[in-house]
Amino acid sequence: MSESRTVSAEAVDAQQRPASPAPPEPAAPARTERRTPTWWVWLAAWPVTAVFVLSNAATPLYVLWQRDIGFSKGTLTVVFAFYIVGLLGSLLVSGVVSDRLGRKPVLLPALGLALAACAIFATVTTVAALIIARLFTGIAVGAVVSAGMAAVTDVAGPERKRLAALLASCAMVFGAGLGPLLAGLLSETLPAPTVTVFVVEAVLLVTAVLAVLRMPVRRPAARGKGAWVRVPGVPHGNGIHLTLGIAVFAPGITATSFVLSLGPTLLTELLGTTSRIVSGAMAFVMFLAATGVQFAVQKLRRRTILTAGAISTTLSMGALIAAVHASSVALLVASALLAGAGQGMGQLGGLSLLNSTVPAQRLAEANAALNVGGYIPAGLLPVSTGYLMDAVGLPTGATVFGTVLMGLAVVGAIVVLTGHRRVPEPA
Repeated sequence: MSESRTVSAEAVDAQQRPASPAPPEPAAPARTERRTPTWWVWLAAWPVTAVFVLSNAATPLYVLWQRDIGFSKGTLTVVFAFYIVGLLGSLLVSGVVSDRLGRKPVLLPALGLALAACAIFATVTTVAALIIARLFTGIAVGAVVSAGMAAVTDVAGPERKRLAALLASCAMVFGAGLGPLLAGLLSETLPAPTVTVFVVEAVLLVTAVLAVLRMPVRRPAARGKGAWVRVPGVPHGNGIHLTLGIAVFAPGITATSFVLSLGPTLLTELLGTTSRIVSGAMAFVMFLAATGVQFAVQKLRRRTILTAGAISTTLSMGALIAAVHASSVALLVASALLAGAGQGMGQLGGLSLLNSTVPAQRLAEANAALNVGGYIPAGLLPVSTGYLMDAVGLPTGATVFGTVLMGLAVVGAIVVLTGHRRVPEPA
């Protein structure tokens, strides 16, 4: 009897005692605290856009500098290539530094360097000054494609990784297209054609600095190991995701780089169009296509996105070859649109794969690795083509370039179709 009373008392006591599993209550506010408003995710992408406006703002102006300073198509592609040199050099450092020290310590110096590039562009009188300005621009771009894109993912949080990949990728291509459009319009309609656009761009960069200063990102809790300067890579097991992204992104961005570096020359010498507004508008619609297609395909499977990107780049090169032989503006614009779509889908597919599989403490480095794989051919092939055009003529040079890149795009499609079968579709 006394035992049953004791048991019953203990049961009553257990019922009256407050429930011990109280941990869920603090966990909920912690999740709510970490989730930043969606508008901050969009604003976090603004520094990427602002720097990429600078990346291509000089494109319609090269014909003016060629006239005033005097240099060949080969020299023009060398000037363009120094942008790639700065970018690749930056990628060797910026991804690792960003993952270890945080996004802001990389983004703020990069924006400062972009402002310095604006000042040099606005006062340029020699090829050497153009090279320095392009070099500074490349370094700034290398920082934002690693640290800036990772910052967008950090602000978005783990539950909005797909949105982060979309906004980071679109910020890049929209800025890349807006730069030449602004330069073309301002240089044709306002005084000081090689100055005004860089004054406007400096204002945009200042607003980006303010956004970075207020950006809700924290320093990494723990620092990684290994050398600070190294060829960027991905964690073990993510190599296949990186390979799939590069296989499509590299041909796509090489196609758009060709249009940016030699598109105005094609319009001027082959098609008889000298308007800087036309060349700037062609670059803008190319990157507008890259932006729009990403919103259109964002919900498709990544394998489908990457395959479509490779097909688009292949068709772009076919249209380019046809354009130079038929002297057709329509075919050249079609080639630019298809190139933009190819880059956009390759970039979105690659970034999305990395965002969904690579841990946050290695994400900036992974973004850097994707861009190293893309920008190496984007620098080498257009430069080689520029000198080839000087030697054998514009139609033959463009045909060789289009044929080589078409082959690379086809290889990219094959890599995706065969390699993706061994990789589960990430959430």
